[in-house]
Amino acid sequence: MQAVQYTDHGGREVVTYGDAPDPTVGRNEALVDVRAGALNHLDVWTRRGLPGLDLELPHVPGSDAAGVVREVGADVSRVDPGDRVAVSAGVNCGSCEFCRRGEPTLCVDYRVLGEHTTGVHSELAAVPADALVSVPDGVDWETAAAAPLVFQTAWRLLVTRGEIRPDDSVLVLGASGGVGHAAVQIADHVGCTVFATASTDEKRAAAERLGADRAIDYTDSEFDTRIRELTDRRGVDVVVDHVGEETWRQSLRSLAKGGRLLTCGATSGPTPETNVNRIFGNQLTVVGSTMATYGETEAALERVWDGTFTVEKRATLPMSETARGHELLESREGFGKVVVVPDSEYDE
Repeated sequence: MQAVQYTDHGGREVVTYGDAPDPTVGRNEALVDVRAGALNHLDVWTRRGLPGLDLELPHVPGSDAAGVVREVGADVSRVDPGDRVAVSAGVNCGSCEFCRRGEPTLCVDYRVLGEHTTGVHSELAAVPADALVSVPDGVDWETAAAAPLVFQTAWRLLVTRGEIRPDDSVLVLGASGGVGHAAVQIADHVGCTVFATASTDEKRAAAERLGADRAIDYTDSEFDTRIRELTDRRGVDVVVDHVGEETWRQSLRSLAKGGRLLTCGATSGPTPETNVNRIFGNQLTVVGSTMATYGETEAALERVWDGTFTVEKRATLPMSETARGHELLESREGFGKVVVVPDSEYDE
């Protein structure tokens, strides 16, 4: 088969596309004929190399994909050959204390396909059957591939962990990214007043089209100052910050007393400076979240499949141009997800 691969960590030049061994299907796995995949910032970090991440090289990356089941292992009953499926990339052990109490994302051996194990940006992918969700007829492959990771992550972050309510005001940072544009729509769907940050007129217009009541140019001023102006110095109830070091202090300053800072990532760096006085003085809550349970994933994706939520796509590329997709993410060029399609399936 053909697959995206890299044999070492580094810059975009390490990303290749070419021959790779066909996957072997385990007893609890399904072989998926991949029709489309999608990139996440996680692909960039994995390519560069993460502390403590010891991958077997060459590595096939990719956490998002969708396609048709070609074959199933002996112990698989959840899916059948011919089923349309998408990948939900979290894999858990099923037996630790957290898995037993229904919190698989806290699993002591939690892994993400494409980050800790072989990914799915290839013509064929052997995927644990429990990591597959059904895709209805009529949902196009690009949407099915691009939706799962960001919408499940944003749903758990805001709805389950953040417990957002209709009377909340919510600030979403980086609204042009995958998680950001999903978070804007989820907060609007719940009935919140939604603020969003983006760097260009086009991105701000897109955020408002998706449900933001007000989009803020973070390049023109300190966004926390603008939030204070727009809320009569009160601040917002919730900030969704997946940026990290660059925005953390401003995020804390944007919160009203008793507010919640929700985080699921740190694209600008993992070790921000924190004003602890502000946290305890204003009785703020910092909430972390990652990925989602199967039920949370289904709840989010049902609203993608029925058109309630829109998956914005900044580009669709053949997998042989995956390095260009990394460039789009790293340069923050465009709005929404980058889709990559196996060259054999790509139709210009």
